[in-house]
Amino acid sequence: MIEIKRLQSIEKALAPKRALLIFGPRRIGKTTMLDAYLKTQAGRSIGSFIGDDIYVREVFSSQNRARILALISAYDVVAIDEAQLIPNVGLAAKMIVDAHPEKLLILTGSSSFELFGQVGEPLTGRHFSMTLLPLAQAELGLNPYELHGGRDDFLVYGSYPEVLIADDRESKKKILRELVSSYLFKDILALDKVKSPQLALDIARALAYQIGSEVSLSEIAKLVKTDHKTVARYIDVFEKMFILKRVGGFSRNLRNEITKKAKYYFLDVGVRNAVVENFNPINARDDVGGLWENFVFMEMYKQSVIQERAGDRFYFWRTHTGKEVDIVKESGGGLYAYEIKVTKKSSVPKEWAAAYPDAHFTSITMDNFAETAPSF
Repeated sequence: MIEIKRLQSIEKALAPKRALLIFGPRRIGKTTMLDAYLKTQAGRSIGSFIGDDIYVREVFSSQNRARILALISAYDVVAIDEAQLIPNVGLAAKMIVDAHPEKLLILTGSSSFELFGQVGEPLTGRHFSMTLLPLAQAELGLNPYELHGGRDDFLVYGSYPEVLIADDRESKKKILRELVSSYLFKDILALDKVKSPQLALDIARALAYQIGSEVSLSEIAKLVKTDHKTVARYIDVFEKMFILKRVGGFSRNLRNEITKKAKYYFLDVGVRNAVVENFNPINARDDVGGLWENFVFMEMYKQSVIQERAGDRFYFWRTHTGKEVDIVKESGGGLYAYEIKVTKKSSVPKEWAAAYPDAHFTSITMDNFAETAPSF
């Protein structure tokens, strides 16, 4: 039985005179975390609001300071779930923080595109943020043996909370298909930048088939019969809706290094598999290499987010002659290179070692992942 224990905490993230913004995709556990925190605040009066309530939306979007402050005046803790649905919510939050710095203000949003766009300028210097991602291996309460035994299911069905606790694989598939439907048709189409659900799905599928590989926007555009600017616009939305993570090329200006292209990893491999409608077991797939690289990268990225290492930067590295390193990380002043292989360990490329002799190098396989993961 998987026991989910988030390593991030609302209580630790809160600070005086600051609103807390909690970002993350739909159904990742933001509301669950918020509700759990509010239950610990029994000695305080709590105002819990949700952005799709018509009255809540009317008051918080009114830009009327007296109405907004009157609504929250009786509460020590003010929580607004799905705040991205409220126009001008950033201005409302600013009014609350400025008038009542002693109150705790928490906003959640499933779209950084919408929520941060609304609160970024009004709340400059008045907020902290926290991002919830699909669950990291370290948050599952499993020992290394159990994690290794469940590895194939993690690669097929991903790490969304409700997927992990679903009773059977058919239930997992159903949940993932519904998540993709929500992402690519409901949420994304509500944004002005995206007009076509079929084009959104076509672009997502094209990227899904290229995980672990460099992506040419022009090639994607030809494949889906549109222009590269449209592809770039849709991908930008996918990133802000917590579907994709872009990774650029690493270079310190050596002439033979490639930097213009990018890789795109899915924040959850289960969502990726739902996009391409492939839930086949690992031993019956031809995309295991890409899935494994995506999985390992996301575990690195999750640990960086959980540990609040905001200075971490991720890249890939390749030369024009084809020499490559799958993942490069800059962290704490150090440079770390990782080659991700399914079974056989690889050695450090000579060209990389010559160019960056002080960099740490690790080859990660399915067999040694458990022992290398704590060092991410």
